[in-house]
Amino acid sequence: MADTEVTARASEASARARTEGETLVVALSGAWRAAYARRLQSELDKALRARGNRPLRFDLAEVSELDTVGAWLLVKAARQTEADGKPAEFAGASEPHARLIARLGATEPRIAPRPPGTPLLLVPFVALGRVVINAWNDLVDSQAMQGRILTAFGSALALRGRLRPPAFVNQFDLIALQAVPIVVLISVVVGAIITQQSILQLRPFGAQIFVVDLGAILMFREVGLLLAAIMVAGRSGSAITAELGSMRMREEIDALQVMGVDPYQALILPRMLALVLGLPLLAFIGSLAGIAGTAVVARYYGGVPFDTFLDRLQDALNLQTLMVGLVKAPVMAFIIGLIAANEGFKVEGSAESLGRHTTASVVKAIFMVIVADGLFAVFFAAIGF
Repeated sequence: MADTEVTARASEASARARTEGETLVVALSGAWRAAYARRLQSELDKALRARGNRPLRFDLAEVSELDTVGAWLLVKAARQTEADGKPAEFAGASEPHARLIARLGATEPRIAPRPPGTPLLLVPFVALGRVVINAWNDLVDSQAMQGRILTAFGSALALRGRLRPPAFVNQFDLIALQAVPIVVLISVVVGAIITQQSILQLRPFGAQIFVVDLGAILMFREVGLLLAAIMVAGRSGSAITAELGSMRMREEIDALQVMGVDPYQALILPRMLALVLGLPLLAFIGSLAGIAGTAVVARYYGGVPFDTFLDRLQDALNLQTLMVGLVKAPVMAFIIGLIAANEGFKVEGSAESLGRHTTASVVKAIFMVIVADGLFAVFFAAIGF
């Protein structure tokens, strides 16, 4: 009798393969348990490499422990041998081990049925339906959160809840004051670009002076506010979602509720007030920065002196133009805060969920800010502003 042995040992179990006549005998020893499933599978694979197209017999005389996972590995190897047309058997097993192997061997493997596929022609409609359902769910959740926020604000005004001025001051610093440099920088650049492109179009007609009107009205009515809102949505909206999402993952919000603290009053209200009061300030500062960029480009690219620019600016600007931009800012700030808080409360217990909802918060907030700006533009045009 020739012995061909392939041995692969783990600290908990081993499998030794040898040939007896035409049969490959795999002698097993040690503990075949779920805790060592990967190593057991590796041992079986190495031991069965010498099987070829021969019958198989497992010798379990030295197996000290055997659970369902270990038995299933052996049964699966036996079924693969039988599928090749060769017999497979178990020998030397104790009575409990033999019963377990027999029970698993008598169980037919089940393949989970695949869900019915969607016909190709219906795929766009199914995707559209999911988008509509998700949008409706977001709308309902946002309205519910809006009610909770307004309730918390009303309780604070009625002195039935704490307003937490230190939290508001901290959030105002993070959301508004620390965002001033980046808003100023991007507004100056965008104002300069708009002015340069406008001069290119107006120069053939000798009307470079009108870039003052164009730049002032655009920056104070539309562009300055939009730039500030987009920067706040990307910078502060994502931060709010990440903070609330992390607190959800660590169950800190649940802990606040257990202690009798309203999370909407303690967490959401200071951030919302900081957004509503901070975005008009950022929009105004950004508009001034955009006008500064317009003045510099108009002077050195369009040949419009600074004194002429200032005289024209006084004629182009009025209180109505200024108020149109400032009226829109609190509404956009509320939209950003509402979406950020709603997405933060949706975070589940994984980093993937946190990243997904943070991204969704930024995308949805920017989209809704642009939509709101368009609706405001139509409204103000209809009432003659």
